[in-house]
Amino acid sequence: MPRIVHIVPALFSADGGVLGGAERYALELARHMADAAPTTLVSFGDKDREETAGNLRIRIFGGAWHVRGLWANPFSFRALAFLRSADVIHCHQRHIVMSSAAAALARLTGKRVFVSDLGGGGWDISRYISTTNWYHGHLHISQYSRKISKQENDPRAHVIMGGVDTEKFSPDSGAARSGDVVFVGRILPHKGVNDLVNGLPEGMTLKVIGQPYDRRFYEDLKAMAAGKDVRFLHSATDRELADAYRTALCVVLPSVYRTLYGDRTEVPELLGQTLLEGMACGTPAICTDVASMPEIVVDSVTGFVVPPNDPPALGAKLAWLRNRPAEAAEMGAAARQRILELFRWPAVAERCLRIYRECK
Repeated sequence: MPRIVHIVPALFSADGGVLGGAERYALELARHMADAAPTTLVSFGDKDREETAGNLRIRIFGGAWHVRGLWANPFSFRALAFLRSADVIHCHQRHIVMSSAAAALARLTGKRVFVSDLGGGGWDISRYISTTNWYHGHLHISQYSRKISKQENDPRAHVIMGGVDTEKFSPDSGAARSGDVVFVGRILPHKGVNDLVNGLPEGMTLKVIGQPYDRRFYEDLKAMAAGKDVRFLHSATDRELADAYRTALCVVLPSVYRTLYGDRTEVPELLGQTLLEGMACGTPAICTDVASMPEIVVDSVTGFVVPPNDPPALGAKLAWLRNRPAEAAEMGAAARQRILELFRWPAVAERCLRIYRECK
């Protein structure tokens, strides 16, 4: 049985740490893979520590050097040495120094190395030379990810999709729908939360759950929300997140290519993890017609896909769901069924294990 090590710049934590889809993706994939093979998740933090999550071993290396001061681009020689114990290395984030170093080490020591781009990056040698061939396989989390990487015809590029814990995130027949609209994610301009605030129909409540990573945007959002029932929650446990999804009218991810400041974000979403979580709880989803998200939400079946940068379009679909509770419930049930058919973590883990075995 191969020894597998996943490596990610930061560890997901719903209890005051990093609350983001990329970090959750790496953690959950590793956690479910650990049920089938010896698996360790390596990440970085303020100090060394070890913990477990089910069968998964988690190893945090403290004191990492953050390349050019970027928290998402840590490097540690001790972590690199630890990777020598692995048979298979799976890097999460391609364009960072740690991933390139891990790939070089794997090639020199005869190990298999794979990479998934989760939407982050920083200064790295891959800015100057192609590191594509350093990896035995590129495991994309959406068709969109493979497309923008220009790897649609590359036999080493595979689409493994993403998953959700369908027991942790599941419907609760005893939970009454509050009618709240829920957004979960980093509070950043490309998330388009401003369009959601501006499009919120009168009398509806919006819960914005996530950490503010852009002070100017956060202050502007609060100004836009004046006079509306918009509540900002900066931390939530998994239980609290699941409860928020279960009782919500819908989960919304209104990401945009062009922010309200006129900045362009070429890759706003590589998957849309919070859509998966909400849909798993039997909640309709609304997303913008941006990047990978239409691969998740089936328009008018599991929710709605609306144009980006269009608050009235968002508001109209929110009002539609509020005014048609029976149809909203049907959409929620269809959303849950779509998750069960396509987006379960054990299936994603098995796809990875198969590719690990077959790629030489």
